[in-house]
Amino acid sequence: MAASSSLSFRPLLSSLATDLKDVGLSPANLVPSFGDSLVSFGLKRATTLRGKRLLLSGNKFKVNCSADREMDVSTSAVVDGVADCLNEIELKEPSISTILMNFENKFDPYNAMNTPLYQTATFKQPSATENGPYDYTRSGNPTRDALESLLAELDKADRAFCFTSGMAALAAVAHLVGTGEEIVAGDDLYGGSDRLLSQVIPKTGVVVKRVNTSDLDEIASAIGPWTKLVWLESPTNPRQIISDIRKIAEMAHAHGAIVLVDNSIMSPVLSQPLDLGADIVMHSATKFIAGHSDVMAGVLAVKGDSLAKQLYFLQNAEGSGLAPFDCWICLRGIKTMALRVEKQQDNAQKIAEFLASHPRVTQVNYAGLADHPGRALHYSQAKGAGSVLSFLTGSLALSKHIVETTKYFSITVSFGSVKSLISLPCFMSHASIPSAVREARGLSEDLIRISVGIEDVNDLIADLDYALKTGPL
Repeated sequence: MAASSSLSFRPLLSSLATDLKDVGLSPANLVPSFGDSLVSFGLKRATTLRGKRLLLSGNKFKVNCSADREMDVSTSAVVDGVADCLNEIELKEPSISTILMNFENKFDPYNAMNTPLYQTATFKQPSATENGPYDYTRSGNPTRDALESLLAELDKADRAFCFTSGMAALAAVAHLVGTGEEIVAGDDLYGGSDRLLSQVIPKTGVVVKRVNTSDLDEIASAIGPWTKLVWLESPTNPRQIISDIRKIAEMAHAHGAIVLVDNSIMSPVLSQPLDLGADIVMHSATKFIAGHSDVMAGVLAVKGDSLAKQLYFLQNAEGSGLAPFDCWICLRGIKTMALRVEKQQDNAQKIAEFLASHPRVTQVNYAGLADHPGRALHYSQAKGAGSVLSFLTGSLALSKHIVETTKYFSITVSFGSVKSLISLPCFMSHASIPSAVREARGLSEDLIRISVGIEDVNDLIADLDYALKTGPL
């Protein structure tokens, strides 16, 4: 349309106003454009539509545009003779923050603004020979179903399953592998995962091979006809080693194996490994999903009905499903996940840059730094570097002093909380790994891990600076 055209859309938009209002739109949301035979409208901002009165199909909906039109001479020819037309409005994919605020809980018949807590162990049945939609909370609960449905949407999964912890979720995945079959797993994993892989799973007759997952040749050499599962983290915890999820998935699938990515350190806000070819994504929901250090939970987001059915069977058979109250706590915390992750990441970037410039710090491990060797690969498969980082001082005495001197960083395991946390992994989260194995993998005792919270970043930097300056020489 020419810039000088002055088409009046009032009659047209007034005829659409009722339908638009029902789905959260108004004429102010629409930007008109013209084709050969119809007038089209684009959205100024993404909008989620939940059925209502307009016909939905995928990410498009159609509006009946029958109305009298007032046009000037320069534009009348464009739409002349069009009495009834269907305008097609393209909807952008809603962001995670929008999904979190507009999640439709189909498991609540009363449309409560907040998901109700179904704090019950069992459900009454319609008769002695009929079963209702729920019977026993171990097998299913409306509160858990609501959380699982939301998490599946966030990770673009076919199904999601909530467990009593991240380790319970990982144990369920391990049970997909039978006696004599193989798991190829990264050699730089969370300490609890390492304990499961080295001390528990081998007792079931499963062969576990440990590899550097950032080395594609090493992975290719390890994967064989008996490999059923490839297990990795990217970035790794705590050394921030980056692996090529796409290529690893291609190699695994070529041998009939599935890929598990522990995405706890990233959260669905920053990374969605299912889109990169992974088959299962695990989150320790204790971390960024719940976000407040007040609940323990794990999540598996899954592609494919067959895999989903197997994992549901294990969740039910082993009784490892997350309790209703814990699900409700996660649902409450997850609403602010996008805001928290953004603030935490902004803080972490500034802290990483400060540490990298400090004379008493010998190395900083954070994918957001320009000199990180895996930075380009990481940003090709994630939206940001997150808020967990680690650094070395070259001195255990200095590192111990820093951890014990800071006043705004709590000495604790875990990460992803709104509160900043600090630890020496070799003595805490990774203490179960034998010291010789840790050293061989480059996990030295002076390494400090930080989980950055939402505090004022200047206060956090000043706190670290004081601890560094006052430490032993």
